[in-house]
Amino acid sequence: MSDINEMNQGLRWYVAHTYSGYENKVKANLEKIVENRGLGDKIVDIRIPTEIVVESDGGKEREVENKIFPAYVLIKMEMSDETWHIVRNIRGVTGFVGPGSKPVPLTDEEAAAIIREEPEVTTSASFQVGDLVNIIDGVFRGYSGKLESISEETGEVTVVVSTVGRDMSVTLDKKFIEKAKD
Repeated sequence: MSDINEMNQGLRWYVAHTYSGYENKVKANLEKIVENRGLGDKIVDIRIPTEIVVESDGGKEREVENKIFPAYVLIKMEMSDETWHIVRNIRGVTGFVGPGSKPVPLTDEEAAAIIREEPEVTTSASFQVGDLVNIIDGVFRGYSGKLESISEETGEVTVVVSTVGRDMSVTLDKKFIEKAKD
């Protein structure tokens, strides 16, 4: 694998393929190895992209965390023979995403879309109860509604959206809404 060292492009996001259901074990084992070997400067972040979905079961609603890409773990790392070997030999990892044995890093745009690294949010837009807002992320992305309440302590807002012919209150993080353009 000596050509891996030549591919080094600094810290980039790579995707490791795992056995289904092993994502959390792979993440935990890799974090432990990074800590034990002092590799925090070479493997800096490990993520399993998830989303919160509201499921209703017999009239009861509950939030469930679903993996967006089952059997994949995203790793921000500096690719070298050493780091390739460490990740590749963790139990449950089948390989990196890329042709043959050559891992291909995600582009910055792909990584931002998948990981949803939140930019620093400034509260330039102050919201008031009664404002018309658009939901820009999450399960209700694309919906519009009226702002019903704002909690400054938690940063959450409640928006009344109309779906399937009836109004429904949805609680979201404030960063998931924007004022509707008049």
